[in-house]
Amino acid sequence: MEIGPDSIVYWEWGFVELNATIVFTWAMMAVIILISWLATRKISVDTPISTWQNGMETIVSSMRTQIEGIIQDDPLPYLPFLGTLFLFISVSNLLDIVPGYHPPTGSINTTAALAVCVFFAVPVFGIAKKGIGAYLKNYIQPSPMMLPFNIIGEFSRTLALAVRLFGNIMSGTMIAGILLSIVPLFIPIVMEAFGLLVGQIQAYIFAILAAVYIASATRGQRKQKIAR
Repeated sequence: MEIGPDSIVYWEWGFVELNATIVFTWAMMAVIILISWLATRKISVDTPISTWQNGMETIVSSMRTQIEGIIQDDPLPYLPFLGTLFLFISVSNLLDIVPGYHPPTGSINTTAALAVCVFFAVPVFGIAKKGIGAYLKNYIQPSPMMLPFNIIGEFSRTLALAVRLFGNIMSGTMIAGILLSIVPLFIPIVMEAFGLLVGQIQAYIFAILAAVYIASATRGQRKQKIAR
């Protein structure tokens, strides 16, 4: 049994290889682009609107509400980043029902890349909101003695994001494969459905945690404005 999509190599030339992670990442992105195009090609503000547009607006509106509830601020600056994270992970896990498909989120390289994106996005949003001086002061709160611990915390939560998503997706795929080889068909189908649910939950958790980290980096400026 292959351990993750990285071990499934379709083409190799020297040190260059085309594995399942790369193939299905691009395939999954093509699906997202196609759906987005179908939803926006005839976008309209008048009723009735198309089913595709209605579905897209429902998804975007739900994400805006969730982001606003967590960050307690205008969600528009954060929607493109957090929405993309959620849709990437969600669609990647959802397509697991397609025979022969291997979710890119089952690769530690993919989950690590997503976690690194969050790692750099947090200070970017924090500095944009508060300024570089006010943001850097967070690392010496409540005392300068906390500087090394706050820095370690930044790296540890990034590692936790990557490992949590990778572990849940990979373990679900492996369990379904093992059950398929030793028990009748019904149980693997149930496990596959459960795996799809877990995949969507993990997409939600990943995006929510990213929003929480961004909220913690931008919170100070909002409190100052309220105090004034």
